[in-house]
Amino acid sequence: MSSGTFTPKPAGVGAGAGAPRTGGGDRGGDRGAGRDRGGDDRDEERGGGRRFGRRRVCRFCADTTIPIDFKDTNTLKYFTSERGKIIPRRISGNCQKHQKHVSKAIKQARNVALLPYASSKI
Repeated sequence: MSSGTFTPKPAGVGAGAGAPRTGGGDRGGDRGAGRDRGGDDRDEERGGGRRFGRRRVCRFCADTTIPIDFKDTNTLKYFTSERGKIIPRRISGNCQKHQKHVSKAIKQARNVALLPYASSKI
């Protein structure tokens, strides 16, 4: 090899970037070896991210005749979990304005004892 010409090494020889990893231990190398990191959920056609399906539409913006009233417990029960927690807007699909109105109405209904603060079963 004194002539100065480049001769590539055969595959698997040396510790270059293409060499297979050996050894183990707690540190270093194969941190997510068992995980699937294919990037399938970042479809360019769907706009990227981890969204599944369509974005939900605020039901109060779609139908302006539905009032948000603390006395209407049947409507408010839809926005509370079975444990009595207020469902977040990313799950319920409400816009920010109507989510604020819904949460205020739920808190008002709890204060007047129309809705429970927590479930009776624990």
